[in-house]
Amino acid sequence: MVNRTVLRNGITIVTEEIPHVRSISIGVWVRCGSCHESPQNNGIAHFIEHMLFKGTKARSTFDIAWIVDSIGGVMNAYTGKELTSFYLKIPDYHLSLALDLLADIFQNPLFDEEEMEKEKTVICQEISMLEDTPEDYIHDFFDTVFWDSHPLGLPILGTKKGVMGLTIEELKGFFYRKYRGENLIVAAAGNLKHGAFLSLVEKAFGSLRGAEKENLSFAVNFVPRYSVLEKKLEQVHILIGTPAPSAVSPRRYAAMVLNALLGGAMSSRLFQEIREKRGLAYDVQSYLTPYAETGMLGVYVGTESQKVPEVLRVILENFRFLTEGGVSEKELKMAKEMLKGNLLLGMENTDQRMNRLARNEFYFQRQVPLEEVLSSIDAVTRDEVKALAEDLLNPERMSAAAIGCVSPSSLDLRNYG
Repeated sequence: MVNRTVLRNGITIVTEEIPHVRSISIGVWVRCGSCHESPQNNGIAHFIEHMLFKGTKARSTFDIAWIVDSIGGVMNAYTGKELTSFYLKIPDYHLSLALDLLADIFQNPLFDEEEMEKEKTVICQEISMLEDTPEDYIHDFFDTVFWDSHPLGLPILGTKKGVMGLTIEELKGFFYRKYRGENLIVAAAGNLKHGAFLSLVEKAFGSLRGAEKENLSFAVNFVPRYSVLEKKLEQVHILIGTPAPSAVSPRRYAAMVLNALLGGAMSSRLFQEIREKRGLAYDVQSYLTPYAETGMLGVYVGTESQKVPEVLRVILENFRFLTEGGVSEKELKMAKEMLKGNLLLGMENTDQRMNRLARNEFYFQRQVPLEEVLSSIDAVTRDEVKALAEDLLNPERMSAAAIGCVSPSSLDLRNYG
């Protein structure tokens, strides 16, 4: 059973009661991420995520870690483009302490300047680690190319120079503007009762002052762009992307099916054609990244530099296959069943259920029933997939980025006929 309550200070509480488990997954979600930043303070949302674990007025960094370990819990956090999440999974009988801990780090962070200076070095190491992993870093690099000056193009971690230049005053100012009232969603799934959970949340978070919820709206101007980060590597890491439906678009289900057919599974066309049949790459995949107002469909491949032209020709051939309606009913059914199966398997995990509660609240302001999602996937037709492929898989609209030894012009699919 799913329940929703909004506190007087604007915090939204969403819970799902799952009585047959003995755990509870709790997430405090902030409607804030890197797209709420500017080039001048880029990386500040992620920095705050780190600093909230660096001690409160009542608990040290060690105390926080000790409490989590002493109750057999798992605690972590992550910053995204649109949301930041702090989550804690615990045995159900430690719910009160878990909420008290989450509320403490949210309402009483120390923001110690000495700790901040140490954390700058830690985050710069995190950036270095990402930059040293080209198969991961290509996604950040591509975002700066694809989104250009749009806020979605800002890297979540920020830059080393920007991180080192942040001040404690900037950190506090951003935090106290964003981590308040209407900008917070508290989601929980597991062995709980909504009424009892609500009472605990009101006690823990009720004194947090309200704030106006920000509804950002950014115009997106998509222009094909091609860029290469030259680096001496054994492989060239390539990412090709095109504008895609948003998280709330009526075409989102067709986009999910199209992605599954293209490169979202081992039986997908790109995986079979590029890896299995031709042996041109070890890793090739497509993925769909939806946001509140827009989205992106991307294709990633890592291959040897001399094989780049052949790989791109194969990718283009598969784009044409999909835009010309070559998908059979058998393939379509497979893609649908895979999507539905993955969704249902994920529902057996309280973490996934909690994530779903929060994201539904963020994007739809309602809980989308599982049956509605499953029936919407089933309802996607071959014609809808073909029409969406015609819109999305058009080389005239695509951008590309690469890390390795290759020329920017070689990434332009329009050059391959």
